[in-house]
Amino acid sequence: MKLYNTLSRKKEEFKPMDGSDTVRMYSCGPTVYNYAHIGNLRTYVFMDLLRRVLRFEGYNVKGVMNITDVGHLTDDGDNGEDKMEKTAREQKKDPWQIAKYYTEIFMKDFGRLNIGVPEIVCKATDYIGEMIEYVEGLVENGYGYETDDGIYYDISKFKDYGQLSGNTLDDLKAGARIEVNDGKRNPYDFAIWKKAPKEHIMQWPSPWGQGYPGWHIECSTMSRIHLGDVFDIHTGGVDHIPIHHENEIAQSEGLTGKNPAKFWVHGDFMLVDGGKMSKSLGNTYTIDQLIEKGYSPMVFRFFCLNAHYRKKLNFTFDGMDGAKVSYERLCSALLKHKNSPAKTDEVVLEKYKKEFLEDIGDDLNVPSALGILFTMVKEPASKDIYDLALDFDRVFGLSLDKIEDKKSDDIPAEIIEKAEKMQSARAEKNWAVADALRAEIGELGYIVKNTKDGYTIEKK
Repeated sequence: MKLYNTLSRKKEEFKPMDGSDTVRMYSCGPTVYNYAHIGNLRTYVFMDLLRRVLRFEGYNVKGVMNITDVGHLTDDGDNGEDKMEKTAREQKKDPWQIAKYYTEIFMKDFGRLNIGVPEIVCKATDYIGEMIEYVEGLVENGYGYETDDGIYYDISKFKDYGQLSGNTLDDLKAGARIEVNDGKRNPYDFAIWKKAPKEHIMQWPSPWGQGYPGWHIECSTMSRIHLGDVFDIHTGGVDHIPIHHENEIAQSEGLTGKNPAKFWVHGDFMLVDGGKMSKSLGNTYTIDQLIEKGYSPMVFRFFCLNAHYRKKLNFTFDGMDGAKVSYERLCSALLKHKNSPAKTDEVVLEKYKKEFLEDIGDDLNVPSALGILFTMVKEPASKDIYDLALDFDRVFGLSLDKIEDKKSDDIPAEIIEKAEKMQSARAEKNWAVADALRAEIGELGYIVKNTKDGYTIEKK
């Protein structure tokens, strides 16, 4: 099995450390101050695919994911305010209520998208004491220093800073703005502990007075507690590479002298209509909003599977329409195999198994593996094909074992065929053809109703 390692900038053969059959994997989780949008969720679909592929390859997985419920400021430069506090003030609730509410919604989205929950899910606020000990260790080792507003990591002491992103200290110096007189030794040093003003709701006692942890220290602390000084894989979105993950590496090397992960694996951005996704543009759609527009969570997951995790994925509603039609066709084809008593030659089945393993083992080439599934279902109807598709679905996670014929058995094949053509025309925005087919179906005494899972056909 090969994975692209951001650290080495190449594909490398992956095997768990020390010859173990257990993969230790840390994934950066959400800051639970708002709803997760589809761009966020694409990253967790990628995380889930990696976990599924590892298990398909025969490994056990010990996964850890954090829930950031304190310390993530509105500005990556350690300015602004805590996102949890800001939302709590706007909604007139306390931060713990905010964290509980959005964590529950986040986990609900995981369930709807068939994203497996990592074995250990840890909230930042449950590890404050351990984070303080981590900061104390960095200060003792000469990497941390105190200012009026917190404890900062002195990047100039860590000569290998930038190994993940390729940004050097000289690059940071050249790009830094004029230093604000806040006691920082360098403008690019980052906070590992922040001193809290009296009105700050979330604060804890520390050797430096009342305060709260920096965002980056949370992941370093919790990954070390649950996975050790060095573990197998660290995942996240590409947006974490230049700051958050660089800072994690700096902190770990400052305390233990070791890079915390052997493999750093990152999923690329989701675009919307070819542009950036942002709240200000009003295009940060949630799963609930997709459902309201008639797309099931499985259609969105299927949409994500059609692009490699290291490629940008452009979200459009035309694309979602196409994904919906393709997913429904896949389910329809599998039903024919499910209900067939025929057998398929073992040589044919082994060929598909071999190709599937080659694809998923090649840096999670899931789009190509999905193409194998679509080719496979074109074989003559056979329960063997259906069973093999369910085996492949251990990776895809498309709930193929739950598909059932939602159309009544007494619907004539002619009507079903016209309905399928109508759905294809709708996906292609060919409204004239779609309307004509709908009228023909109506004249024959039937009506097609669109649903979030596809469509149903009923007698008038």
